[in-house]
Amino acid sequence: MGEYENLKRGQKGAWVSIIAYLILAVAKLIIASIGQSEALRADGLNNTTDVIASIAVLIGLKISRKPPDKDHHYGHFRAETIASLVAAFIMMTVGIEVIVGTFGNIVNGHQSEPSLLTGWTAIVASAIMFGVYRYNLSLANKVKSRALYAAAQDNRSDVLVSIGAAVGIFGAQLGVYWLDPLAGLVVGLIICKTAWDIFRESSHTLSDGFDEQEIKDIREQIASHSSVWTVKDVKARLQGNQVLVDATIHVDPGLTIQEAHEITDEVEAILEQEMGIYYAHIHIEPYEKD
Repeated sequence: MGEYENLKRGQKGAWVSIIAYLILAVAKLIIASIGQSEALRADGLNNTTDVIASIAVLIGLKISRKPPDKDHHYGHFRAETIASLVAAFIMMTVGIEVIVGTFGNIVNGHQSEPSLLTGWTAIVASAIMFGVYRYNLSLANKVKSRALYAAAQDNRSDVLVSIGAAVGIFGAQLGVYWLDPLAGLVVGLIICKTAWDIFRESSHTLSDGFDEQEIKDIREQIASHSSVWTVKDVKARLQGNQVLVDATIHVDPGLTIQEAHEITDEVEAILEQEMGIYYAHIHIEPYEKD
């Protein structure tokens, strides 16, 4: 099925993130230690959490590809959302650690002049992560993967984190030494903010929350069928990257059972072709005036 192929394609994005984060995390932590930069160290720790989060996304995508079985009748698509939730917790933990560590350095008056190499490392890293962000965002939109979209948003925050680290480092080079640990503190706050955004979206999905505008779009697509007299009710929820729809429609009460069944098939085909919705249950009722 198309959705399983999409999940397989989505794994490429997770692998791209993992490889990029591994290289950048090692490089940043080593250079930060040599060049004495709190900002670059925080950025490197951020990338370390990103490696773990990307692995969680990759595992979630792999599990999501498993077909339905006797105790997972709708498949395993929600494993992808759970992976995003796990990634959010990991990121939040490290973000708090970075905030506590750098805040302590600011309070204690710890100052050092980081080397220029640390600043240029941050600049190069931001350029690399921008490329990874564009790739994953494009892929997430193509395969409709919530977890990969969350990973792309994390990639974008990493670009900003590295730019912020560079600003702090170059500021310290000009004698404003407190800018480097301050940049590290800002990095920690950005990590926590990104983690919170991913947590909020994942928990909303797991609790069957769904976008109201998308419900309206689904209703309009169903109503576009000429034999649908009214759309009585539409419900939808997310199962991983798949939208599951339950709808009740009113049709001509004079139709035969076979004719009514053909209408449901046609409505389901409209939802699949126009909105990429593969799972729709359409319930038909005879139209009655109130």
